[in-house]
Amino acid sequence: MKHVISITLGLSAHDYAFETEFLGQSFRLQRIGTNGDMEKVRSLLQEWDSKADAIGLRGIRLPYALGPQPLLAQQSSRISELLPGISTPVTSGERLHKVGQEWSLRYVQFKLGNNYFNNTRALFLSGMMNYDMAAVMSEYTDNLRFADPMLEQQLPFTLNSVKALERYAQHFYELLKHVPSKPLSKLAIARLRRSIQAAHTVVIPPYAFYQVMDYCKGQELNRKIIITATAYDDQIALLKDMNVDVVIDTTPKILERVVGLSLLEAMIIAALGKSSEEVTHDDLLEVVSEQRMDPRVIYPSGEVRRINRFAFVIHPLSQEFLKKDKAIERVSRYMPKFFMDMLEKVVAYFPPWVYSKVTNVKSPDGVEAEGWLITIGGTPHQMLAHSPEFTYKRLIKAAEMAKRMGAQIMGLGAFTKVVGDAGITVAKMSDIPITTGNSYSASGALWAATDAVRRMGIIEISKGNRLRAKAMVVGATGAIGSVCSRLLVYAFEEVYMVDVRDARLMALRESILEETPDAKVHISTRADKFLPDMDVIVTATSAAGKTVLDITKVKPGCVITDVARPLDLSPEDVAKRPDVLVIESGEIKLPGDDVKIGNIGLPPQVAYACLAETIVLALEGRYEIFTIGRNIEWEKVREIYRLGLKHGMGLAAISGVNGMFSDEDIARVAEQARLSREKQQSETSEAVIS
Repeated sequence: MKHVISITLGLSAHDYAFETEFLGQSFRLQRIGTNGDMEKVRSLLQEWDSKADAIGLRGIRLPYALGPQPLLAQQSSRISELLPGISTPVTSGERLHKVGQEWSLRYVQFKLGNNYFNNTRALFLSGMMNYDMAAVMSEYTDNLRFADPMLEQQLPFTLNSVKALERYAQHFYELLKHVPSKPLSKLAIARLRRSIQAAHTVVIPPYAFYQVMDYCKGQELNRKIIITATAYDDQIALLKDMNVDVVIDTTPKILERVVGLSLLEAMIIAALGKSSEEVTHDDLLEVVSEQRMDPRVIYPSGEVRRINRFAFVIHPLSQEFLKKDKAIERVSRYMPKFFMDMLEKVVAYFPPWVYSKVTNVKSPDGVEAEGWLITIGGTPHQMLAHSPEFTYKRLIKAAEMAKRMGAQIMGLGAFTKVVGDAGITVAKMSDIPITTGNSYSASGALWAATDAVRRMGIIEISKGNRLRAKAMVVGATGAIGSVCSRLLVYAFEEVYMVDVRDARLMALRESILEETPDAKVHISTRADKFLPDMDVIVTATSAAGKTVLDITKVKPGCVITDVARPLDLSPEDVAKRPDVLVIESGEIKLPGDDVKIGNIGLPPQVAYACLAETIVLALEGRYEIFTIGRNIEWEKVREIYRLGLKHGMGLAAISGVNGMFSDEDIARVAEQARLSREKQQSETSEAVIS
C-alpha cells in the first residue's frame, strides 16, 4: 500500500486519514496540519522522509505564473529551501495546478454549450497567480479585469487586459514593491467591492478566499460564477449564503472527500513510481485524461443556475416619443415647432445609451436571461434623411457597448432592422451576433391572427383540422409573405397568394404543394379579384405609400394582419371599417415571476415579438446570427415559435393601429360584423324579391 502524506500550514483541526484506490493501487492518505508553523513543516518533512512514498506540501503560496524573474525565483525558493537532504518525492502541486488552470475553463466552456464564458465580465483577484487561466479566458471574452494593483499595492485601479497585466507584472511590479505595504483602506475595499459587483465571473485564488469573503458582506457575490481551487464544504456553504450561482472548482474530486492539488500530484508521483523530476507534463495530462479528473461544477443552491445575457436596440419612433421625457415635454409647450425639429436632428447624433435593464426572465427549464435595452437617438424620419451608413455606425457602437456589458447576442428593433440591408452589414461588422427578430415577428403576427379568429367567434373551428375558411396573402412572394403563405396552408382550407411577380408566384405555389400536397393554393396578381370572399388577409408588401387593397370591399368580420413595415393600411383606412379587425402584431408574454423591462409602451412582462426573439435565443444559448436581411427562412419562423414555447413564451396581446385590443374591443368588432352581415343578407333578399 502506498503511503502519501499531505503536510500543510493549515489548521490541524482539519486533519484526516483514510484508505482509497487510485490508478489500480491501494493508498493510505494522511493530512497533517501545522497551524501556520513553518518550523514544524520542516520537522515533519524530515520525520516522514523515506517513510512516505510521496509528500504533498500545501499552504505555501505557489509561485506566480507571471512576473519578473527575480520574484519568481524568490517564490520558488520558498519550497526548495525546505527540501535539502529529503529523498522522498515532494510536490507543491504546482504542475497539476497549471494543467488545471487551462483544462478547467476549456472543459466548462465546451461542456456547457461551448459558449459559457462568451463576453462574460471576469474579475481575476490575482492575474499573476492565474495567468494561464486568464490567457484562456481572453479567448472567450475581452471583458477582463485584474485586481493585482489593488490587492498587491493598494492602488485604486484594476488592469483591463492580459497585455496590461503582462506590462504590470514585468515592468511595474518590481518598482511598486518598494512602496510600503499596508492594509487595504476603506476606499480601496469599496472599490474592490464595486469591481466584484460589476463582474459576472470572479476568480479567487485559494489563499485569498476568506479575505475576499470578509470584504463581501453585502450583495457583491449575488448571482456570480466563482472560480477557485479546492473548495471545501464549508466554503461552498458560505458561498450558498451569499447566493452564488455557480462554483467552478479547478481541483477535481476523484476521492471520497476533497483533497488539495499537492496531495493529488503526490499520489500520481507515487503511483507512477518516479521521482518528482521524472514525472513530465505529458504524464500528468495522460493521468488527468484517463482518470477523468475534470473540474467540479457546483450549484450551491442545489438547483442548476445559469444567466445568459442579451442586448436589444430601440429608438424614438417620432417627436412624440421624445416628449416622453418630462423636461422636453414641458419645454416643447412654449417653444415654436422648429425647436422640436432641431432637437430631433440633434438627438440623432447622440451616441447609444442604456435605456433600461431587463431582468428576471426565467425559462421553465431554469435558464435565466437578463439584458439591456440600448437606445440610439434617430427617429425613422432622421434615419431616412441620412445614408444607411449613418445608422450602421450607431448600431455598431451599440454592439460594442453591448459586448462590454457582457451581452452575448443583440437584437435590432423597430426601424433599425429595416434600414439599408436589414442588418446584414451590422452583423458583418459587429463582434456580437445580430438578429432582427423578424422570424418571431412573422410567427407572432400569425399567432395573433389565429387567436383573433378564435376570439371573434365567426369562423367555425374544428379541432385538429384546417379552418373552413379562406385566407389571402398580399405580397406573397416577399420574405415575410412567403413564410406566411407556407404556414397558412396548414391552418386554412384554401389559401390565395397575391403578388405582381407572377413567375415567382408559380414557383412558390409549386414549392408549397411539394411540401403539402393536399393544400388548396390559388394564385393571382390582383387582390381585388377575391377580396370579398376572404376570412383572413395578411398584407406583407413593400409598397410603401401605395394602395394595396380596398378595405371597403372586405367581408365583414374579416381579420386583416398587416405585417408590412411601413404599414399597408393607414389608421384612416382602418377607421372606415369598424366591422373588420385589423391587427399589426402579436406581443409576447415573457416567462418569469417578476420580469422587469422598463417602459416600452406595453403592459408589465410583455415584449414585442422582435425583442422576444432575442430573448428566446439567449435562453436557448443560441448566440448566432439568426434573422438578418429581407429573406426570412420559414424554417426559422417555425423554429423560433417552437423554441419560444419551450422557454415559456406565450401570446400576450393583439395590437392594432390604436394599441392593444381588449376582449371588449374584439367583441365590439365581432358584433359590428354580425350586424353588417345581417344587413347584407337583408339587402340581398330584397334585391331577389324585387
